[in-house]
Amino acid sequence: MNMKKILFAASILGFVGSTLVACTNDSQNGNTASNSETNTATNTSLNQASSPKGKLQTIGVALGDLGNPFYVAIQKGAQEQANKLGNEIKVNAVSSAFDLNQQTNQIENFTAANTDLIILSAVDKKGIKPAIDRARNVGRVVIAVDSAVDADVDAMISSNNTQAGEIACKYISDRLKGQGNVVILNGTQMDSIVQRVEGCMTSLAKYPGIKIVSKDQNAEGTRDGGLRVMTDLLTTFPKIDAVFATNDQSGVGADLAAKQAKRKEFFIVGVDGSPDATKAMEDKNGVFFATAAQDPAGMAQKAVEVGNDIIQGKKLESPNILVPVKLVTRENLSSYKGW
Repeated sequence: MNMKKILFAASILGFVGSTLVACTNDSQNGNTASNSETNTATNTSLNQASSPKGKLQTIGVALGDLGNPFYVAIQKGAQEQANKLGNEIKVNAVSSAFDLNQQTNQIENFTAANTDLIILSAVDKKGIKPAIDRARNVGRVVIAVDSAVDADVDAMISSNNTQAGEIACKYISDRLKGQGNVVILNGTQMDSIVQRVEGCMTSLAKYPGIKIVSKDQNAEGTRDGGLRVMTDLLTTFPKIDAVFATNDQSGVGADLAAKQAKRKEFFIVGVDGSPDATKAMEDKNGVFFATAAQDPAGMAQKAVEVGNDIIQGKKLESPNILVPVKLVTRENLSSYKGW
């Protein structure tokens, strides 16, 4: 009798146990969405764990071309501010040579490496959007510097590029007294370059006596590009009175073209305030006369500061920060501190 009771009890327990196991299995199989949500939550948790709130540990800086002193200054500015913040923050700056595919890959690599803060100077404001979106979707802080992007970023810090074009070409207009032939050395169509040209055109449009003889030639933002394009323009146009170079590197190249052609009837105004420009302005045998000076190191320092604030959970007064530029000429060059 006791044995029968024991066997009966065992059979009941076995049944209940198998029923519980069956219910558990049915619940798992019938709740795929819950598993997916759990996995997503786990992945999100892992991503967040890579960037502890309140502590900036890694910075990725994606730039146009580290052969250009402007981008070198951005790199240095980011490193300087990171050093001030301490915590042994690692800064990794990369150059894309103005290639969209390369910059996209670089940002995706930063994202995959759990980089806390990504600072970029976009080479294509529309084309870079997918990479930015992917970075922000997994919790990376992304700040655009120098050139705006057609994507949601945590902050945008740039020089007032429209102002740069305006004051550079106002200087041209004033020096020409409203009369003359002007060349605009264009560049890679980043937002900053487009805005500089627009600002220049606004200033020159006030003077009917000024004729823009060329505005679409791409000097590629480089010394070699400026030399090549300006050499061709000097062959094409026997009379040029002034040149607006959309950055200093192309302006320095144009200055070299003038020397090679032994042409001194015109003057050049650039944008950036670079060491190469100040050196060219000191050369009285050249024709580089002025530049609308930016503060690339200062922009990068601000980007790191703002990025750190965001990671700490602080709210920005405005995500769009414009840094004024100032005109540096041969006359006031001695008081310019430079980069």
